[in-house]
Amino acid sequence: MTDPVRLPDPVHLAQHLPRPCTLVYRHFGNPEAGQITAKASAICAARGLKFLISCDSGLPPDQKTGVHFPEKSHKAIAGWRVAMPGRVFTAAAHTQQSAQYALSAGADAVFLSPVFDTRCDGACPALGVDRFTSLARSIAGPVYALGGINAKNAALLSGVAAGIAVVSAISA
Repeated sequence: MTDPVRLPDPVHLAQHLPRPCTLVYRHFGNPEAGQITAKASAICAARGLKFLISCDSGLPPDQKTGVHFPEKSHKAIAGWRVAMPGRVFTAAAHTQQSAQYALSAGADAVFLSPVFDTRCDGACPALGVDRFTSLARSIAGPVYALGGINAKNAALLSGVAAGIAVVSAISA
C-alpha cells in the first residue's frame, strides 16, 4: 500500500514489486493522482500485477484497475460492484462489524488494521496478534493484515491472515 509520506512513489514501486503482489495506490487527493494512476496501472498490467486505486477522491479507475475503499466509503461498494462487475474490490476495516459490512456490500477482501503499532498518523490502537486472530477467524471472508507489519512479525500471522499488506516494511 502506498502512503504519501512513507511510500509516495507508486510508479517506482510498480516497477519493482515481485509477483504476485498487488499495488494499492492510496493517493489522498494528490493533484497528480490521475497521471500517477495511468502510469502505475499500465506498469502493473504489463508486469502481471494487480493495481487498485483508493476511491477517496472520486478518481475513476481505468479498465485494468480495481478499487480499494476506505472505511468511510463502505456504503459505496455495492453501487460500484454493479457498475464495475469483475473488478477486484478491497476495503479497509478496523472492526468485525466494519469488515462484515464491506464484504456483504461486495468487497472481495478486507484489510484489518492496525495489527501492530504503526507510524501512521491517526491510526487506531494496535489489535495485536491475539485480537487480530480472533477477529479474522470471525469474519466470513478473506482478511489481510495491515499495520506495523515487518519481516520479524509477519510470520506471527501465518495461517490466520489471507495475506499481508505493508507500507514501511519496504522501500521504493
